[in-house]
Amino acid sequence: MYKVKEFSEMTGLSKETLRYYAEMELLEPAYIDPKNNYRYYDNGSYLIAMLLGQLRSFDFTIQEMFTVMKDESFSNLENILLEKKNNIEQKVKDLNNKIAEIDEFLKLGKEEDEI
Repeated sequence: MYKVKEFSEMTGLSKETLRYYAEMELLEPAYIDPKNNYRYYDNGSYLIAMLLGQLRSFDFTIQEMFTVMKDESFSNLENILLEKKNNIEQKVKDLNNKIAEIDEFLKLGKEEDEI
């Protein structure tokens, strides 16, 4: 069992994030000491925490993470990841178009300077 501080250091999730995930029922402590309300996590909690951290790095919303965690088969995970990937690819295309527009605008400005 790991205390919150130790678990936070292991997972890279802040104590506040751990508390929030517990409130949202995404990652609940494996044990809460009834005497002092200290929260403890176990190795199973570690795997869940790492998954949640990875999902967060993919810009998953709390609701999307909740959907994935409640679906024990993870059947929706692939669909959500593909949707995220498609959205990112579209953003990259949009940004590349903006870059091309800026380059064209700068090119026009240089042509006017030469006149």
